[in-house]
Amino acid sequence: MGNRQPPVQQAPPAQKLRLRYAKRGPGRFTSHRDFGRALERALRRAEIPMAYSSGFSPHPRISYANASPTSAASEAEYVELGLAEVCDPAKVMGALNEVLPQGFVVLDVAEARKESLGDLLEASDWIISLPGAPAGVLASAVSALLAADDYTVERMTKSGMRSFDVRSAILSLDCADDETLRLRARHQTPLVRPDDVVTALRGIDDRVPSLPLLTRLAQGPLTDGEIGDPLR
Repeated sequence: MGNRQPPVQQAPPAQKLRLRYAKRGPGRFTSHRDFGRALERALRRAEIPMAYSSGFSPHPRISYANASPTSAASEAEYVELGLAEVCDPAKVMGALNEVLPQGFVVLDVAEARKESLGDLLEASDWIISLPGAPAGVLASAVSALLAADDYTVERMTKSGMRSFDVRSAILSLDCADDETLRLRARHQTPLVRPDDVVTALRGIDDRVPSLPLLTRLAQGPLTDGEIGDPLR
């Protein structure tokens, strides 16, 4: 025990890149943990020169921010990579897209800004599809929810049952048609998810379908009510 060597101290990353990627088709059913494993395999296969953490069990420097729920599709997921060498962002994107599994596509790569990725992701745009909703039910439930000062729902989390004030997170909510909602939601602590909004709507009217199909269209900094690009 006394001869155990201290862990090797790794050099800091030579470059930090931030990626925007999409979860489409079969990718929507992949858990965040499974995507993490797929990304690490893709980075190795693409021969991206990753920087590693210090310690007895070094791991590649990969940081995720505000991943969407399993079963949600998305056009705006983000991850930050720490690289051991400076690389051309466009070449990193091309190399990863050649080896990532079906359902995942890197859409943009950029040098990291000084602000933390988590701080830049302040709000999201979502499409919530509720097939089978009777005509007029969603519009009526949405009106009632927006008229409320607050509306609390509960959801089981890893740390137990938690309460969420759905109303305070909603920046805008409207009906695209009788079965589809458009939601712009502020990222709060604890985070209100679009399925929490559906739970609230079902609390108002139980004819609202219980199995939504979720698609995130954008997430980023919030300026004057609009969502910006966190990579630029």
